[in-house]
Amino acid sequence: MILGPYKLVLSSNSPRRAELLQKSNIPFTKRVVEIDESFPDDLAIDTVAEYIANNKALAHQGIAEANEVILTADTVVAYDDRIYGKPKDKKDAVNTLLTLSDQTHYVYTGVCIFSSDKKESFTVKSEVKLSELTEEEAIFYFEKDKPLDKAGSYGIQDWIGQTKIEWIKGSYTNILGLPMSQTYEALGRFCKG
Repeated sequence: MILGPYKLVLSSNSPRRAELLQKSNIPFTKRVVEIDESFPDDLAIDTVAEYIANNKALAHQGIAEANEVILTADTVVAYDDRIYGKPKDKKDAVNTLLTLSDQTHYVYTGVCIFSSDKKESFTVKSEVKLSELTEEEAIFYFEKDKPLDKAGSYGIQDWIGQTKIEWIKGSYTNILGLPMSQTYEALGRFCKG
Protein backbone atom coordinates (compact mmCIF):
# COMPACT_ATOMS: atom_id res chain seq x y z
CA MET A 1 0.00 0.00 0.00
CA ILE A 2 1.22 3.51 -0.78
CA LEU A 3 0.93 4.68 2.84
CA GLY A 4 3.39 2.22 4.39
CA PRO A 5 3.37 2.64 8.19
CA TYR A 6 1.32 5.86 8.03
CA LYS A 7 -2.36 6.46 8.70
CA LEU A 8 -4.07 8.92 6.36
CA VAL A 9 -6.33 11.56 7.87
CA LEU A 10 -8.60 13.44 5.46
CA SER A 11 -9.31 16.93 6.76
CA SER A 12 -12.32 17.77 4.63
CA ASN A 13 -16.10 17.73 4.96
CA SER A 14 -16.44 17.11 1.22
CA PRO A 15 -18.28 13.84 0.53
CA ARG A 16 -16.74 13.84 -2.96
CA ARG A 17 -13.17 13.86 -1.65
CA ALA A 18 -13.99 11.01 0.72
CA GLU A 19 -15.63 9.04 -2.09
CA LEU A 20 -12.61 9.54 -4.39
CA LEU A 21 -10.26 8.14 -1.72
CA GLN A 22 -12.61 5.19 -1.10
CA LYS A 23 -12.85 4.40 -4.83
CA SER A 24 -9.04 4.57 -5.01
CA ASN A 25 -8.81 1.98 -2.22
CA ILE A 26 -6.90 4.33 0.08
CA PRO A 27 -7.86 3.80 3.74
CA PHE A 28 -8.39 6.95 5.78
CA THR A 29 -10.09 8.48 8.78
CA LYS A 30 -11.55 11.99 8.94
CA ARG A 31 -10.64 14.86 11.24
CA VAL A 32 -11.63 18.38 10.29
CA VAL A 33 -10.24 21.45 12.00
CA GLU A 34 -12.29 24.49 10.97
CA ILE A 35 -10.23 27.50 9.83
CA ASP A 36 -10.74 30.95 8.42
CA GLU A 37 -10.62 30.37 4.64
CA SER A 38 -9.95 33.98 3.71
CA PHE A 39 -6.82 34.89 1.75
CA PRO A 40 -4.84 38.05 0.94
CA ASP A 41 -6.40 40.16 -1.83
CA ASP A 42 -3.11 40.37 -3.72
CA LEU A 43 -2.68 36.59 -3.97
CA ALA A 44 -2.54 35.30 -7.57
CA ILE A 45 -5.73 33.41 -8.45
CA ASP A 46 -3.84 30.22 -9.34
CA THR A 47 -2.27 30.11 -5.85
CA VAL A 48 -5.37 30.71 -3.70
CA ALA A 49 -6.53 27.08 -3.41
CA GLU A 50 -3.06 25.86 -2.41
CA TYR A 51 -2.72 28.71 0.11
CA ILE A 52 -5.98 27.66 1.80
CA ALA A 53 -5.09 23.94 1.64
CA ASN A 54 -1.78 24.72 3.39
CA ASN A 55 -3.59 26.68 6.11
CA LYS A 56 -6.01 23.78 6.61
CA ALA A 57 -3.04 21.43 7.06
CA LEU A 58 -1.19 23.75 9.44
CA ALA A 59 -4.26 23.76 11.69
CA HIS A 60 -3.25 20.16 12.56
CA GLN A 61 0.15 21.26 13.86
CA GLY A 62 0.51 19.98 17.38
CA ILE A 63 -2.38 17.51 17.11
CA ALA A 64 -1.10 15.29 14.28
CA GLU A 65 0.33 12.07 15.70
CA ALA A 66 3.77 10.86 14.55
CA ASN A 67 2.30 8.17 12.25
CA GLU A 68 -0.41 10.39 10.71
CA VAL A 69 -0.38 11.98 7.29
CA ILE A 70 -2.91 14.79 6.95
CA LEU A 71 -4.51 15.40 3.54
CA THR A 72 -6.21 18.74 2.89
CA ALA A 73 -7.55 20.32 -0.27
CA ASP A 74 -9.36 23.40 -1.47
CA THR A 75 -10.99 24.06 -4.82
CA VAL A 76 -11.70 27.39 -6.48
CA VAL A 77 -13.43 28.25 -9.74
CA ALA A 78 -12.08 31.24 -11.66
CA TYR A 79 -13.35 33.18 -14.64
CA ASP A 80 -12.35 36.59 -15.99
CA ASP A 81 -9.80 37.21 -13.21
CA ARG A 82 -12.35 36.56 -10.46
CA ILE A 83 -12.82 33.68 -8.03
CA TYR A 84 -16.28 32.17 -7.67
CA GLY A 85 -16.49 30.40 -4.33
CA LYS A 86 -19.42 28.68 -2.68
CA PRO A 87 -22.61 30.66 -3.28
CA LYS A 88 -24.22 32.60 -0.44
CA ASP A 89 -27.76 31.77 -1.56
CA LYS A 90 -29.93 30.84 -4.53
CA LYS A 91 -29.65 34.28 -6.18
CA ASP A 92 -25.85 34.23 -5.91
CA ALA A 93 -25.70 30.68 -7.36
CA VAL A 94 -27.96 31.52 -10.31
CA ASN A 95 -25.97 34.70 -11.06
CA THR A 96 -22.71 32.74 -11.00
CA LEU A 97 -24.08 30.07 -13.33
CA LEU A 98 -25.35 32.69 -15.77
CA THR A 99 -21.92 34.39 -15.68
CA LEU A 100 -20.20 31.07 -16.49
CA SER A 101 -22.80 30.23 -19.18
CA ASP A 102 -21.27 29.71 -22.63
CA GLN A 103 -17.78 30.47 -21.26
CA THR A 104 -14.60 28.60 -20.44
CA HIS A 105 -13.57 28.77 -16.79
CA TYR A 106 -10.78 27.29 -14.70
CA VAL A 107 -10.89 24.98 -11.71
CA TYR A 108 -7.89 25.00 -9.38
CA THR A 109 -7.51 22.48 -6.59
CA GLY A 110 -4.74 22.98 -4.09
CA VAL A 111 -3.64 19.86 -2.21
CA CYS A 112 -1.47 19.70 0.91
CA ILE A 113 0.05 16.59 2.47
CA PHE A 114 1.31 17.20 5.98
CA SER A 115 2.93 15.21 8.78
CA SER A 116 4.56 16.18 12.05
CA ASP A 117 7.92 16.56 10.29
CA LYS A 118 7.26 17.58 6.67
CA LYS A 119 4.82 19.16 4.24
CA GLU A 120 4.25 19.08 0.47
CA SER A 121 1.68 20.99 -1.57
CA PHE A 122 0.71 21.48 -5.20
CA THR A 123 -2.03 22.87 -7.44
CA VAL A 124 -3.78 21.19 -10.37
CA LYS A 125 -5.68 23.21 -12.98
CA SER A 126 -8.52 22.05 -15.24
CA GLU A 127 -10.45 23.96 -17.92
CA VAL A 128 -14.20 23.60 -18.25
CA LYS A 129 -16.45 24.83 -21.07
CA LEU A 130 -20.01 25.31 -19.91
CA SER A 131 -22.58 25.44 -22.69
CA GLU A 132 -25.27 28.11 -22.78
CA LEU A 133 -27.54 28.05 -19.76
CA THR A 134 -30.88 29.83 -19.49
CA GLU A 135 -32.05 31.40 -16.24
CA GLU A 136 -34.78 28.74 -16.03
CA GLU A 137 -32.16 25.99 -16.35
CA ALA A 138 -29.95 27.61 -13.70
CA ILE A 139 -32.93 27.84 -11.30
CA PHE A 140 -33.94 24.24 -12.09
CA TYR A 141 -30.41 23.05 -11.37
CA PHE A 142 -30.18 24.97 -8.11
CA GLU A 143 -33.49 23.60 -6.86
CA LYS A 144 -32.65 20.06 -7.97
CA ASP A 145 -29.08 19.72 -6.66
CA LYS A 146 -28.69 22.55 -4.07
CA PRO A 147 -25.03 23.42 -4.88
CA LEU A 148 -24.49 25.64 -1.83
CA ASP A 149 -21.38 23.68 -0.82
CA LYS A 150 -19.75 23.83 -4.26
CA ALA A 151 -17.21 26.31 -5.62
CA GLY A 152 -18.56 27.97 -8.76
CA SER A 153 -22.12 27.03 -7.75
CA TYR A 154 -22.07 23.66 -9.51
CA GLY A 155 -20.90 20.08 -9.18
CA ILE A 156 -19.70 18.36 -12.33
CA GLN A 157 -21.21 15.10 -11.07
CA ASP A 158 -24.68 16.73 -10.93
CA TRP A 159 -27.34 17.35 -13.60
CA ILE A 160 -25.38 20.30 -14.95
CA GLY A 161 -22.31 18.13 -15.52
CA GLN A 162 -24.32 15.57 -17.44
CA THR A 163 -26.17 18.05 -19.65
CA LYS A 164 -24.26 21.34 -19.84
CA ILE A 165 -20.52 20.64 -19.89
CA GLU A 166 -19.30 20.83 -23.50
CA TRP A 167 -15.74 19.75 -22.71
CA ILE A 168 -13.07 19.63 -20.07
CA LYS A 169 -9.30 19.83 -20.40
CA GLY A 170 -7.30 18.28 -17.59
CA SER A 171 -8.23 16.14 -14.61
CA TYR A 172 -11.91 15.29 -14.12
CA THR A 173 -11.35 14.36 -10.46
CA ASN A 174 -9.71 17.75 -9.97
CA ILE A 175 -13.05 19.34 -10.86
CA LEU A 176 -14.71 17.02 -8.31
CA GLY A 177 -12.35 18.42 -5.67
CA LEU A 178 -9.31 16.13 -5.50
CA PRO A 179 -6.99 15.39 -8.45
CA MET A 180 -6.57 11.69 -7.72
CA SER A 181 -3.75 10.77 -10.10
CA GLN A 182 -1.50 13.53 -8.77
CA THR A 183 -2.62 12.96 -5.16
CA TYR A 184 -1.99 9.21 -5.36
CA GLU A 185 1.54 9.76 -6.70
CA ALA A 186 2.29 12.47 -4.14
CA LEU A 187 1.07 10.32 -1.23
CA GLY A 188 3.29 7.48 -2.42
CA ARG A 189 6.36 9.74 -2.55
CA PHE A 190 5.54 11.41 0.76
CA CYS A 191 5.08 8.15 2.66
CA LYS A 192 8.29 6.62 1.27
CA GLY A 193 10.24 9.49 2.83
